[in-house]
Amino acid sequence: MTIESEVGLALIEGQYTLTSAESLTAGMFVSELASVPGISAVLPGAFVTYSAATKHQLVGVSQELIDSHGVVSAEVAYAMAQGARDTLQTDFAISFTGVAGPDELEGHPAGTVFIGLVGPKQFERTLECHFKGDRLAVRQASVQAGMQMILDALRNIA
Repeated sequence: MTIESEVGLALIEGQYTLTSAESLTAGMFVSELASVPGISAVLPGAFVTYSAATKHQLVGVSQELIDSHGVVSAEVAYAMAQGARDTLQTDFAISFTGVAGPDELEGHPAGTVFIGLVGPKQFERTLECHFKGDRLAVRQASVQAGMQMILDALRNIA
């Protein structure tokens, strides 16, 4: 069984809803999750927030936060997840922001990724990752790390 199948089935069985706010992954996470049959019962929608302006417009990340921490930060990853969750009123929300490459961004080398996850019972977690490889490899590794974060969270709150 693939990790996205495990995550999808765990969400469905637990009746936990989920949304995502994706920057560098550009919808790859939700696309992988959408391959799970029945996922529409717990996945109402998702956001692709590639630019700083879109992070503000779609999921409410404040411009002040972006200006003070940059888009490649744990603070913005958390705010993206919280904003996505608030907007769609889901149980969980996950976010991805970082540098897929090949160039650095805001002084961070390619492969630097921040993943935010918020959930029920004041569950909050951000993860900083440093992946190797080309753009596709960094994006795929980010999605896999996010899937594992959700699976771990579901196991811990059950």
